[in-house]
Amino acid sequence: MNILCAVDGSEYSRWGVEALRVLADRPPERVLLLHTVEPRLPRSSGSPSPARVARVIRALDERGTTLLRQMAQAASVALGQGGTSAKTKIETALAHGRPAASIVAQARRRRTDLVILGSRGLSDIRGFLLGSVSRHVLTQAPCPVLIVKRPLASLGRVVLAVDGSKHSRRACEFACQRLLQEATHVSVLSVAGDGLTEMAAQVLPASQLQDLTRPQLDRAQELVNQYRDQVLKTGCSVTTEVRTGHTSEQILQHAEQLKADLIIVGSRGLEGTERLELGSVAENVLKYAPCSVLVVKRRQI
Repeated sequence: MNILCAVDGSEYSRWGVEALRVLADRPPERVLLLHTVEPRLPRSSGSPSPARVARVIRALDERGTTLLRQMAQAASVALGQGGTSAKTKIETALAHGRPAASIVAQARRRRTDLVILGSRGLSDIRGFLLGSVSRHVLTQAPCPVLIVKRPLASLGRVVLAVDGSKHSRRACEFACQRLLQEATHVSVLSVAGDGLTEMAAQVLPASQLQDLTRPQLDRAQELVNQYRDQVLKTGCSVTTEVRTGHTSEQILQHAEQLKADLIIVGSRGLEGTERLELGSVAENVLKYAPCSVLVVKRRQI
């Protein structure tokens, strides 16, 4: 597996690098640590001279080179590499321009299998809504994206949220082939829509409500059983959970109750002008999740 991990010197991006430790049992073939220099001079500086711009860029480049060297060491430690026993090739790249565009371009050029980004979590909601680096990468990256929202020391508990779509199947396949470990406990969750209006839920008797929702619940149970059988082949322990209600709310509640380390969701991956939208379920989960989130969508060329 080829991984791109973006670093910017923040504590959050270091979380992303340190999250490589959860892949130590299945070491990737290559890890690219990418730092993007985006020169920004103070607005009060007027029109800076070319010489001043060059000095600023040179200083930022030197700082970025030092950062990449430090992060390469951190990545090596996270992957448990030492001496001649290294199984993963760790590379660094210093780019110039807008960070999100740089990350996406490098991911495409190198046919990356996974992008890892650190995020400051709930405090990043405003930035996320306004168009943060994380949001742009999530909507435009050609591969799955792992958003690390807090230090990720292990994959002890994972929520795999499924809905029967091809995007969920792809998410499950990626997790089974690239991520899950025998020590991981996976909770396969499906949220069944009841199709009832709020008024109907208030006025209909409980027995009738149960009859109306039973088909959706049965289908959801059949679905999680199918995914359970697939995940069991990895050697993980697996449980299933079927809920009713608002999909993203139920995913978040279940992850909170389980004290999950990671939520895995599939996303359809959008094109054209729609690329600024990620999809309500995935977006809500990303904004409010109490843990890291892996979004898997179809590979884009």
